Amino acid sequence: MLTILVPAAGASSRMRGRDKLMERIGSETVLARTARLARRAAPHVVVTIPDGGPYSAPRAAILRGTGAEVIAISDYHDGLSASIRAGAQAAAMSEGLMILLPDMPEITGDDVAQVIAAFGRDPSHAARGAGADGTPGHPVILPRRLFAELSVLTGDHGARKLLEGLPVQLVPLPGRHALTDLDTPEDWDNWQAPPG
Repeated sequence: MLTILVPAAGASSRMRGRDKLMERIGSETVLARTARLARRAAPHVVVTIPDGGPYSAPRAAILRGTGAEVIAISDYHDGLSASIRAGAQAAAMSEGLMILLPDMPEITGDDVAQVIAAFGRDPSHAARGAGADGTPGHPVILPRRLFAELSVLTGDHGARKLLEGLPVQLVPLPGRHALTDLDTPEDWDNWQAPPG
């Protein structure tokens, strides 16, 4: 079994008052879209949200009815590592933990399925989405043998350091799907603007 973690406990600190997870792609928020993609790919989906602060209640409301397990974390100020620690604990009985970032709006269900398929062929090694040019990106699946190390991660760099020096199955995804990460109002506005 695979657990998918959607880390949604960040403060959107570079959005100058906007919550990037409430940005819309078509008719739905990027957070709802990511939770939906995750639930289609795996039965166990964990979404972390901040326990307190202005974004907690709106994010929880968006996630109602998605079928995801929502975990409010009090140590969200620790950054991405706090979500990963909670995800590793929730995934204790799983073969792997996929980290599916919600601020990467070009990721598709097919992309998620390709990374899962690669991990299924060799669940002893991490699998990682990559740009069409081979640049490592997201999503990432970490095997169960790394869960103990995930449970003590610190900082806002995710599992990047943990993956350094380890064999990783890179899965090239179309274009920049695995690399497009939107963190500022300008990022979102430019991405959503029609080509001109």
